[in-house]
Order: sequence, then structure tokens, then C-alpha cells
Amino acid sequence: MSDATKDKKRTKAQSSGGIENETDGGKRKVIIVESPAKAKTIEGILGKEYQVISSKGHIRDLPQKQFGVDLDSLKLDFEIIPGKEPVVDQIKKTAEGKEVLLASDQDREGEAIAWHLATILGVKGKNRITFSEITPRAIQEAVKSPREIDMNKVNAQLARRVLDRIVGYKISPLLWRIIKDARSAGRVQSAALKIICEKERERYRFVPQKYYKVWIDIAQLKAYLTKIDGKKIKPTDVTKEIAEDVLKNVKNVELIDIDIKEVKKNPPTPFITSTLQQDAASKLGFPVSKTMKIAQELYEGIDTKDGHRAFITYMRTDSTRVSEEAQEAAEEFILNNFGKEYLGNQQPKKSSSKTKSKVQDAHECIRPVDVTLTPQKAKELLDKDHHKIYELVWKRFIASQMSSAVYKQYSYDFQAGKYIFEATIRERIFDGFEKVYTVDNEVSEQHKELRIGESYNVEPKTAESETTPPDRYSEASLVKTLEAEGIGRPSTYATIIQTLLDRKYVVKNRRTLIPTILGFVVNHYLEQRFPDIVDKNFTAEMEKQLDEVENGKKDWKEVVRAFLDEFEKDLQRAEREFFSIDFDTDLKCEDCDGNYKLKVGKFGLYLHCPKCKTNKSLKNDIFGVIDNGKLYVLKEAQEPESTDEEGSTGEEKRKRYTKSNKAKGSKSAKTAKTSKSKKTTGK
Repeated sequence: MSDATKDKKRTKAQSSGGIENETDGGKRKVIIVESPAKAKTIEGILGKEYQVISSKGHIRDLPQKQFGVDLDSLKLDFEIIPGKEPVVDQIKKTAEGKEVLLASDQDREGEAIAWHLATILGVKGKNRITFSEITPRAIQEAVKSPREIDMNKVNAQLARRVLDRIVGYKISPLLWRIIKDARSAGRVQSAALKIICEKERERYRFVPQKYYKVWIDIAQLKAYLTKIDGKKIKPTDVTKEIAEDVLKNVKNVELIDIDIKEVKKNPPTPFITSTLQQDAASKLGFPVSKTMKIAQELYEGIDTKDGHRAFITYMRTDSTRVSEEAQEAAEEFILNNFGKEYLGNQQPKKSSSKTKSKVQDAHECIRPVDVTLTPQKAKELLDKDHHKIYELVWKRFIASQMSSAVYKQYSYDFQAGKYIFEATIRERIFDGFEKVYTVDNEVSEQHKELRIGESYNVEPKTAESETTPPDRYSEASLVKTLEAEGIGRPSTYATIIQTLLDRKYVVKNRRTLIPTILGFVVNHYLEQRFPDIVDKNFTAEMEKQLDEVENGKKDWKEVVRAFLDEFEKDLQRAEREFFSIDFDTDLKCEDCDGNYKLKVGKFGLYLHCPKCKTNKSLKNDIFGVIDNGKLYVLKEAQEPESTDEEGSTGEEKRKRYTKSNKAKGSKSAKTAKTSKSKKTTGK
């Protein structure tokens, strides 16, 4: 059959509404999304006119085995991602001769995917559609008003990709040359690694301070010693002498003041990416990567017994904005289910200028697409983990649209000579948003019988305690810190944390992130040779510049060239100068009275005793801190940390986190027992 005959038949089929070919059923418009689940959800909404297909994520990228960036012209050499050729061929075949709409996600990555697809397919003009929720209203409105691809947003993604490629390809080979076990150095992951290492170093340097807690129990209240001779004191000001004096001389106290006032507890703002990650980590124990995977599936759509449906709005967002339609739906739900007094009249608080500068665009918050689908109803449609995330999102959103909780706060001051004891208790008088977003709040009312001017017999209690080192980072607290410091973007936090774990620079135990000796060594090298890469202020400033690219205020190539000017100086120095891994340690040799040194050889990090020339492999269960050029091995670094209970001396906590010393050095070495190996020459 000739081409002319084919064209005539195609034209005839189109004009009559007939079938163009057997695979598309005559559909004249093609929408391309990233995931098959998203495609299925949208096609179910739009019906016969549209064929919705998936690119299955990115289809083009910089080459895997070559640098792919001309540093003089900043020309980028993109290639089809290996294995994606059949996907691209099928997309081309399906899209041929049809109207194409590009519906990848609305963040920078999604915009870049749309641009790559448009380039490959040769389509131009207004063919880009976005939406923050996969609902009939949102999808139908989106297809009515396509726009052009936002090249500022694409350029911001290209700049980030190039910066990461430069750092990864230029630093990683230097690391491999020095430290066999070091697998990579990423631009943002290195700054995150330094933050984790600095926390561990801070914990190591921490010197506990003993103090005494002193309190009285009265009317089911616990009133702590807070003032002496009319002066406010800190808990650590209470010495053993003060505690003993209170025990000896305080037999009764006089109630000298009662302060009663109403206080409001305002509802939380709706979830953004980082707060969802933090809540899921702290309340559910979910790793950030698991939270984002589940949220992605809830956004794109899930097969349920009632059909394929989406549950939440777009989950990569820095904005707490709520659409007018969503506000109205929430208002109706709250009025019908709780009453007018539970309805809030506030929009989410405006972001501070510091926070606002980090918000990529006017995305919406993360919320349920249908507020009438309560967690109880959703339980019949979702598996356990998906339901847990959905319940978090639903409750947080509904709470954000409700009224404040109101408490009556009682504050009591008791005096015994020069000592003043204070107690505060809150009684909830209206639950407001806590109707859906809190635990039960039950308090004793015995305190209401207390009267000013009356004396009460008491038996003071004391407990020796001590200050404790700062907590290690959990995934939740690390996310909070990264966001506060402006490092990376919430959508990248899961990848950052997972990369550190995969590289063995950090391990996770009982929800805490502990840097390994390898992580410390890599961080030390980067601090010495590439200080900007691990500097959190430098990394945060780079994020601001990427935002300016997205906002059209800066050219992406200028940003990359400015980075290169400084980076090249550090790179040339690193390539030129010899770097040695040769740390003293406090770890006693198992075979003599010498101390091991930490060295690196062709098989990676190892321990070497300069006195008896013995070498030991470095076991994975040894943890330590590199401080001022010396490795201090930590004993039982992975032990669960104790809670500072009343009456605790703090001795157990101090034993769990202590520096190695000569008296216990041999024992430490045996704990880290390793096999002998042949003498290795360190670099």
C-alpha cells in the first residue's frame, strides 16, 4: 500500500470518527504522564477521546559512562536512558499525528521530563498541563488550558543536574583513589553528612553536668523548685547542698499565688512535603523513602474494590496554600459533622520571609482529594501502611480548617522560706481542632481545692541527675534541620538520606542516624579539600540561586560558571597535593601496649600498630569520632539511649557514650576483635 493511500484512509477514518489503528481505538489526543498508575487514573476520568500513556519517569539524561558536559560552552550531551528505548519508541508511535499534552508532575523534575519529551517528539507550543490533584474537575480544567513549557523551571533543573554531575564526576574518582570504600561524593549529600558528623562530634565533646531535681507533690501536682531568694534559677543551678537543705528544712509550704487564664492552642497548618515526612517518621516510624513512595501512590491512584482512584493531592510541595474549593468542602464537612463552633475562619498563616524564599511556587498543600472519604471509610479501600499515611494527611488537613482549642491554665506558686516551688496545669475547656488531631486530655481537678494563704504539709523529694548530650539525628529531625538550613529540597530528602545509608557513611539504629568511621573519614577529606561542598551556608546559597533561575532572575549557565570558578581551584589543589589517611587512635593494640593508627590501603581502611607492626581489618561494628586529627572509638555506640527518669543518676547514660581510655583500651580492642592480616602499606 502506497503512502498516499495510507494518508487517504487515515483522513477518512478521522473525518468519520472511525478507528485510526487497532491500538488506540481512534483516540485523537495523547496525554503523557510519568507513571502507569497516574495514566490509569487520568484515562478513567477523561474517557474515550484521550489516550493516556506513561514515560515511566525520566527518558533522557546525561550519559551514564561519560561526563556529558562541555565545561567551556556548557553544552549538554543527553542520551536516552539505557533500557528506555522501547518506551520512547512506543511513545513516538502512539503520539504520531495526534495532539500531545504533557502532564508530568508540576515540580522542576516534572517540567524537565516534559521538555525532554517535547524535544524527542518535536512538539512545540502550548502542550503542557499541570494539576495538583487527580480529580475530574482538576483534570478537565487542565486539558482546557494548556500552557507552554516553563523553560526557567527546566533551566533550574538542568543547573542542578549539571552541578551534581560536576561534583560527582570530579570528586568521586579522587575519593576512590584514596579510600577504596568511599563510593561517591554528592553535592547535597556531603553537606548532610557533615551535619550528622558535627552532631556526633558535639555529643563526643559533651561534658555532663550533675544537678539535682527538687520538687514537692501536692494535690496531684508536681511543683518544682524554681526560685531562691526571689531569683529565678535554672535546673542546673540546684546543687547537692541546696537539695539537702530543702529536704532538711522544708516541712510545709504556703500557697502565695494562683494565676488562672485562658490560652488558645491554634490548629496546625496543612502538610507540606517536609512536615509529612517528619510526622510519618516520628509517629509511624516510617523512613522518609517509604513515606514518599506511599504518598506518591496515594496521589497517582490505587486499585481498590470501588475502582481505581486517587486519594491525596500532589505530595511534593513547599506551600501550605489551600484552594478555595478545598476550603469550601472542608467547611461543609466540619459544619455537618462537628458544628459551627468547630469551624475555623483562618487561612494558613503566611510564611515568614525566610520560609517564603524557599517556596518553589504556588503549589497547594498536601490534602485529601475528597474530605468526605474519612479514614474510617478509607480503611476498607487501603492496606495498612497506605491507610496510616492517608489518615495523617486527612486529620492534619481537617484540623487545619477547624477552630482553636481552648485551655484554662492554672499556675501555682508555693513558698517555704527562701524557696519557691511552681506548678502549672492545663484543663481543656473546648477541644476545637483537637477533636480530630490529639490524644485524650484528662487531668485531675484536685488542685482546684487549693487556696491562697493556706499552708500545706509536704515531703520534698530530690533526684540526682545530669545533663545529657544532644540527641542524634533521626530521619525526622534531620529533615527538619535540612529544611531550616535551606539545604536541598523536601522532594530530595528521601534520596539524600538513602544515599548516605547505601554508601555506608551512616547507619540507622533505633531510628537514629549514626555516622560510621568511613563517613567521618570521607567528611574529613571533603572538609580539607572541598570545604565549600560540605559548607551548609554555601549549599543553601546555591539553592537560592537555583530559585532565582526558576524565577527568571538569573541565567543557569552563569550560576554554573560561578560555581566552577571556585570549584576548579579546590579541584586542582586536590589533584596536585598528596593526601594521607593516618590518624592516631585511642584504641589499644591487642598484641602489645601500643595504640593503633587508622590507615588506608588498597583494601580500604585498616588499623596499624606502629610499635609491633601488626595490622587489623576495621570491623563494621566499630564506631568512632574523628576530632582534631584523632580517632576516638565509641563504646556501645549503638546501644539504645536511656530516658532521664526521676531518681536516675545518669551513670548508665554516661557509660553508653564515653571516650576510650587507657584503662579500658584493651577491652575496647577485644570488643572490636578482628583477624590479623599481612602488613599493608598505607597511603
